[in-house]
Formats: sequence, C-alpha cells, structure tokens
Amino acid sequence: MARTNVAQNWTRVAVAALCLAGSWRVGFAQAPPPVILEVDIENYVQYWDDATDRGKLASVPNQTTTAPRAFMQNVWIADVVAVNGKPALGTYVNRTQSFNYRPSPTAGQNIADINRNGGPSTETVEILQPDGTPVGTIMSMGLVAGNPPPGSPAALKSCNKAVVGGTGAFLGVRGQASTAGGSSTRQASQSEDPSLRRVHGGGKMRLVFYLIPMFRPEITLTPNGPAVVHSGDFTTVTSTKPARPGEVLSVFARGLGPTRPGVDPGSPFLANPLASVNAPVEVTVNGTAAEVLSAVGFPGSVDGYQVNFRVPANAGKGTASLQLSAAWITSSPVSFALQ
Repeated sequence: MARTNVAQNWTRVAVAALCLAGSWRVGFAQAPPPVILEVDIENYVQYWDDATDRGKLASVPNQTTTAPRAFMQNVWIADVVAVNGKPALGTYVNRTQSFNYRPSPTAGQNIADINRNGGPSTETVEILQPDGTPVGTIMSMGLVAGNPPPGSPAALKSCNKAVVGGTGAFLGVRGQASTAGGSSTRQASQSEDPSLRRVHGGGKMRLVFYLIPMFRPEITLTPNGPAVVHSGDFTTVTSTKPARPGEVLSVFARGLGPTRPGVDPGSPFLANPLASVNAPVEVTVNGTAAEVLSAVGFPGSVDGYQVNFRVPANAGKGTASLQLSAAWITSSPVSFALQ
C-alpha cells in the first residue's frame, strides 16, 4: 500500500514539500563524523599455499592441517553474518604473505623494526542484505596483526590497513581497517576442498572499518525546516500540524546510494518502475527504530529520495529527533513536531 501511495502522489509531493523549498538542494544538516562498521564473519579459514603438487589443489575432502612458515602465501575466506549487529550475508577474502616481522626474531622470522605477522595484505569484504541483495564492497590493504596505527579509534585493536575504496553503497570510501581483537581462525592446506568450508567450519572474527564516506544520507532542509510531510495529505509537519505516534510520514533525503533498478550517473530516477534503494534503510525517532515502509528514488531527481516510515507508538511527544541511515551510515539528526 505504501508503495502505491508513493507512486500516486509524486506531483503532490513535489508541490507540497519540494517546491516549498524552491529547490531540492536548499540545504542539508551538518555532516556527521566518520562512521564505524563492525562486520562479523564466521567459518573463517586460512588456506596456506603448501601444496607442492599443484594437481592436488582444492581436492582433499577431509579437513587438513598445515605448518605455516615465513614467506608462505595464504588466502583467508569467511562468511559475513552481521554488520553493526544486524543480520547480513556476504564473503570476506584476504590474500597475504607471512613475513613475521620482529625486532627480536627467532629462527625463521624476519628481523624488522615493526612487530607484524604479514603483508602486504589485500582484503575485500562484499556485503549483501539477508535476502541476498548486494549492498556494496569495501577494499583495504596493509599489514597484519600488531598495534593499530596512531590516532585510531578505540574500536580498532590491531593491524595497520588503509581502506582504499569501495563499490555500491560504499563507493569512494576511505579510512582504516582493523579487527576488534579476540579473533580465531582455522589453518588449512590449499589442498583442502574449499567447497566443504562450511561443513568443516572455521573461526570467527569481527572486522572494524573506520570509514570516511564519499557520500552519506542527509535529510533535506527547507526554509521551514526538514522536509518531513504527512503521508495522508502530503502537508508539511509543523508545530501547528504535528505528527502523531503511529502515523505514516514521508521524509525527503539525498545520499542513499544505488537503487533497483539502477540509473546511470547523472540520470534522473524514473516513476515507472520506482527505484528502490539497494542498501538497508533505517529510520529512528527519538532513538527508537521506526518501521520503514518504502525507500525510493524520487522521479525526476538525480540524488533525491523519499522514505516512508511509521512513527513508533512509544516515540514520545514534543520536539522529536529524526535520523535515517543507508548501508549502516547515519545522517545528521533533524527535529520535527510530535504530538
């Protein structure tokens, strides 16, 4: 019903909410600080390149063991199971070489001024929604284990890796990558059949990404306040006409990222079919999660979106704080009247 309501009211929305501002891009809230994504992975296996007979690669059906040494290459593979505590799917892949850098090495380790286990490490994590919809990919590279770099957020416990880019909802991100500590992995030979990785199992780890996004969700601001309207008649929510708990509202924003179906860069969204936001979209009112009914690209706009949501029944009264997020990246808060 909400999707039909969106389709039937594009003209009214444009007149009642956007033309009030005179422009889609009248103003936006102050950009919030960089974000932290915590990605939980399981069935984490480190496959070591120890098969001298290349014909035996990925052929052994049983669980294998190995004796890793410095200079050996390895591939780490795991399943994404959650992002910031919310269920997700995806795959983590990391390719690195063991060097065992040590200021005071033992035999077989590499003498160095740093204390790291390996590198260069090239790391990719491709994240999907629980229904399998692709969200985006984050790429990083650097050195494995040891202390995090100076100035890192407290959540970054080890490694020295730079986020060098991303795709989809994470297009153009930069930042740092680490682990949360306390990780475990299963070490195996590359002769082991990787199709049985989930059968044999593996370790667990929490990846931590400190991200500086190239774009992020921002709620549109008009001369009369944030572009939040009553979905029933598409009039603006004001102190003289406040929202009510349980009511369906529409908020207009930018920076929610790719859609399904997609559009070419610089091309406007179409009205038929409506373009649904590809990433998970969340709305909170006074810190309480709201039910998101639809999140679509606004027809005719290049970077404009409409999100329909239901105000939580226990959201309280008075001046309410509203935030939305896409791909776990949160907007700055805005305020609206709630009766």
